[in-house]
Amino acid sequence: MNQPRVRFAPSPTGALHIGGVRTALYNYLLAKKLKGTFVLRIEDTDQTRYVPGAEAYIQASLEWCGLIPDEGPSYGGAFGPYRQSERKDIYAGYVQQLLDKGWAYYAFDTAEELEAIREAEHAKGNQGFKYDATVRLQLKNSLTMSKEAAEALIASGHPWTVRLKVPADEVVVVEDLIRGAVAFQTNELDDKVLLKSDGMPTYHLANIVDDHLMKITHVIRGEEWLSSTGHHVLLYRAFGWEETMPAFAHLPLILKPDGKGKLSKRDGKRLGIPVFPLSWESDNPEDAFVGFKETGFDPAAVINFLALLGWNSGTEQEIFSLDELIDAFSLEKIGKSGARFDFDKAKWFNEQYIKGKDNAVLAAQLMPLAKERSYRADLPFLEQFCGLMKERVTFYQDFFEEGYYFFEDVHTYDLATVQKKWKPERRAAMDVLRDSLTQLPDFTHEAIKKAVESFMESAQLKFGDVLPILRIAVSGTMKGPAIFEMMELLGKEEIVKRLSAAFDVFDQNV
Repeated sequence: MNQPRVRFAPSPTGALHIGGVRTALYNYLLAKKLKGTFVLRIEDTDQTRYVPGAEAYIQASLEWCGLIPDEGPSYGGAFGPYRQSERKDIYAGYVQQLLDKGWAYYAFDTAEELEAIREAEHAKGNQGFKYDATVRLQLKNSLTMSKEAAEALIASGHPWTVRLKVPADEVVVVEDLIRGAVAFQTNELDDKVLLKSDGMPTYHLANIVDDHLMKITHVIRGEEWLSSTGHHVLLYRAFGWEETMPAFAHLPLILKPDGKGKLSKRDGKRLGIPVFPLSWESDNPEDAFVGFKETGFDPAAVINFLALLGWNSGTEQEIFSLDELIDAFSLEKIGKSGARFDFDKAKWFNEQYIKGKDNAVLAAQLMPLAKERSYRADLPFLEQFCGLMKERVTFYQDFFEEGYYFFEDVHTYDLATVQKKWKPERRAAMDVLRDSLTQLPDFTHEAIKKAVESFMESAQLKFGDVLPILRIAVSGTMKGPAIFEMMELLGKEEIVKRLSAAFDVFDQNV
């Protein structure tokens, strides 16, 4: 096989849905597996839906995920420009080829006229009116008028489109790499608009021309585009490009967490889960969404999770680095059925990635967050902090939200447990323990443990009498890392201060 050229071709119409990221991922994996090229192309022909900032967002999302294009608007390449709006002059010549060959025609029906026809057909019981071979000769187009009349309408500024002339009574078969043979009856296909009077092509024309000129070998895209593939194959035939037509692979849907229907952008907001790589801000709160990054996900965990939404390695392995995914990936292992978006599984992946990271790497990642909160941010301290906390968090923010007491005074105490464990008559003994800790020459967790054990023996107390009190005094909660390691990291002066303050609170609440 020649080295593949694949493309991810999003429209800059808003936030990049996680299904789009998965499409980009599978394209990227195939390209890297076969030493090919991963192209980013921006399909911005529909200027009415263009959203400022969306293209930059798309690029930032791919880069955060580690899916760096080899070619694209900001990456260069020999097949540019990579924005379709900058290729407008290219498409006009190819449309003319289709017109000259009889594969396309001018249509002059206005949107209002077509809507009136559609309503009339609806009244007759025809719910599926479409512009096709059965009606085209009764409508206002260059097939039903002289060349001179058509040219006069165009010259007058009358609205027009160029439509594909779909042949009647044929079957178009596509050999999909995931779904096998898929057949399309041309009588069920409408005459798609290819070019609008402003000179901008529709998706159907532009993506075929661009894929051909950019030498794309594989079109890997979502299932929602499968229904358009019959039209696309006809266009390859019309241009005479069947020999170089790319292979098609249509990915299964990503389903809602309950498995019922396609996961939508709104589902994320409704369910309180991210469905975008990065957060998307908007003046309209309904159009603002929280992303995986801002939720506290590691990008490698997101990629690992996404890879397994529809693809199966055929082994029991679940944790894959990007290089391992590249080695294991193949289109043949992608399933046909929809894959359920299991957010609990996504969180599990994130936990595994955080646990598996070196403490120094984690500390470097967390340092900006620590500085944002005006927390202590020296690397040695953060490394030890990460070592204590990384087994106990799901998201990066959890380090500071659940472990805030490493950086601030305790906010609240678990008084329910205090009321069970604190005995006012033992206050004097607990003050002795506190004072004994001030005498330790080395405030290590081993030394602290020995001092506590010695105190319990002399005071005839058990671990259950002392350790819960120490833990709540230091952190406010029964949760968290090992108490002696926490005390070592916080240091003697801070621990003595916290014990004194907490014992006073405990006395007041029992």
